[in-house]
Order: sequence, then structure tokens, then C-alpha cells
Amino acid sequence: MGDIRDWRPFVYGGMASIMAEFGTFPIDTTKTRLQIQGQKTDRSHSELRYRGMTDAFVKISRQEGVKALYSGIWPAVLRQATYGTIKFGTYYTLKKMATDRGLLHDKAGNESLWCNAACATLAGAISSAIANPTDVLKVRMQVHGRGTSDVGLIRCFREIYVHEGIRGLWRGVGPTAQRAAVIAAVELPVYDFCKLHLMETFGDQVANHFISSFIASLGSAIASTPIDVIRTRLMNQRRVHQLEHSISPAATTTGAAPRLYYTGSVDCAVQTVRNEGFRALYKGFIPTWVRMGPWNIIFFITYEQLKQFY
Repeated sequence: MGDIRDWRPFVYGGMASIMAEFGTFPIDTTKTRLQIQGQKTDRSHSELRYRGMTDAFVKISRQEGVKALYSGIWPAVLRQATYGTIKFGTYYTLKKMATDRGLLHDKAGNESLWCNAACATLAGAISSAIANPTDVLKVRMQVHGRGTSDVGLIRCFREIYVHEGIRGLWRGVGPTAQRAAVIAAVELPVYDFCKLHLMETFGDQVANHFISSFIASLGSAIASTPIDVIRTRLMNQRRVHQLEHSISPAATTTGAAPRLYYTGSVDCAVQTVRNEGFRALYKGFIPTWVRMGPWNIIFFITYEQLKQFY
């Protein structure tokens, strides 16, 4: 049981996640901006301001300053300190438990894809649900960019809590958990699979880790982008309870009370496809993949190097 309670996968996973986040965060900001633009139901984001990742990067830098590309970095770091730590630690702990019970490997000694994916899915869903408030803070700060230059992490947290309640901090938790489960179910088993099969060619070296992580990132980007678009839009929308309490009965009857643009994941997906077409579910795919590649490369190389201290 001592191996199951090993703290090192948790700590190393968190440290590697934070390193990867710092290195790729500006790409994530362009992805978020692309995902929320063009919404027919939300007039504040109906305009198509950016033609793509490069255009978004250039315009944000020129109009709002390079600092705006890092709006939301601290909740993102806080997210990785919780989400990354729990996800990777739980994943490798579950794999150890499965190995001890003879569930992970078949008679030939090969890892079971389904058992591997199940461990990753469970680890991803649990960790993302716990870390959801930090994701909401990150998205809100990324969307508003320059407008949050004087609004710190604590103030942003307080505004969401006061005006939207505790539920506001867990807005979009459903698709967030689904996205994390999909990414983990694809990314971690694919990485382990590629790493194992490239071992004879490259050995347990950086070249192996680089190629394996890049292949894993493509699969996870294809599988998770539609869920990520829905998640980002749900997190960015808000209902101000303070205004609801102050609205007169007359205003309520005329439909002036604040409401959410989307009632849930399914409603968001349906409205997005209906108003913007199916391709809208893949808005931000290029920056998603471009970010996932370096993110995974930085993460897995850092993680593998930290494992040398085992």
C-alpha cells in the first residue's frame, strides 16, 4: 500500500503542469477569444473580431498590450496546481492499483487500453470538477483582457461570488468535467502507448517523450474542441442576482429580468450549431492543437525528468 500513497506523482504532475501553463498561456488566450466571438445570442460577443489565431495574437498585442495575453494567468496557475496535481497523481495511482490487482496488463504483459482509459477518464473528471472555479476565473479574465488589468484574482473571485453566488464559480462544470475526461482518456493512454512502442527506437529519452506527446495532443484536440467551445461560452455568461432582486414586478413581467443565454450544455450546442453552423464547434481548434502540442511536450518532458528523482 505504500506505493499507492506515493506523493511524488501528484507533486511532479502539478509542477510540470505549471511549467507547461506558463509556456503556452498566450495561445490559450487567443483560443478563448476565438471561441466566444460570433455568438448570435450574446450581442456583446456577436462581432467577429479575429480571423484566426495569428490575427488574434497580433490584435490583442497591439490594441491591449502584450500583458493582455497573460490576463488570467494566475487563476490558470492555481488551476494547474490543483487540477494538474490531482489528475496526474490520481491517474498514475489508479494505474498502480490496477496493476497490483492484475487488471492493467494482459497475459502477454501489454497494458489494457480500456483499463488505461478508465483510469484517465476518472482522474480527469474528478480533478476538473474540483478545480472548476479557477477555470471560470481564467476564462472571465481572458475574455476581458485589458479590462481586467486592475482587477486581480481576489477581486474577480469576489465579484463572481457576490453577484452570481457559489453556483457562478461552478458554471460550466458539466462540460468541463466531460472535456477533461475526454482529453485524459485520449491523451494519457495514447502517450503511454506511443512511448512504449517507441522505446526500442528512441529509448526512454527526450525524443521519445517529444514524439509521443505531440501525437497525443492531436487526438485530444480533435476529441475535445467542441466540448471546450461549449464550456468556454457557458463559463463566460453570467446572471447578476443583485439586479434580479432590484427589478420591479413590472419589469419582471415584461421579460426584463436578467437571464442566461444558454440553459445548459445541450442548449448551448444546439444554439451554436443552429446560429453559426457545425464548424462553430471547432472555433479555436488551431490554437487548441498548437497549444496542446507544446503544452504536452513541456509537461511530459518535465515530468519525465522529475521522475529521475524517484
